[in-house]
Amino acid sequence: MAEPIVVNESNFKEEVLESIIPVVVDFWATWCGPCRAIAPIVHELATEMEGKIKVAKLDVDTAQEISIEYGVRSIPTLIFFKDGEEINRIIGITDKAKIIAAFGD
Repeated sequence: MAEPIVVNESNFKEEVLESIIPVVVDFWATWCGPCRAIAPIVHELATEMEGKIKVAKLDVDTAQEISIEYGVRSIPTLIFFKDGEEINRIIGITDKAKIIAAFGD
């Protein structure tokens, strides 16, 4: 069973921006109730979409610079990257189908 990759300032560039496959980054925090509510969906995606997309989790409390750089003001926020560029964003709780659809074609 695949698990989301934990990203932070030391590995964000390599794991997200330089990834050869699309990446969704879950910006979250341990104290955030809605973040805990969406976590099972994020974990399911990591398993079900393994090899097609990369699923990553970024704790906004420990990676504040990245959170600020991407203008994350509310969590959970899911940011979708392809070829190192942001292609979409979902703020708040959502369902798995909407997350998959956010990658586009």
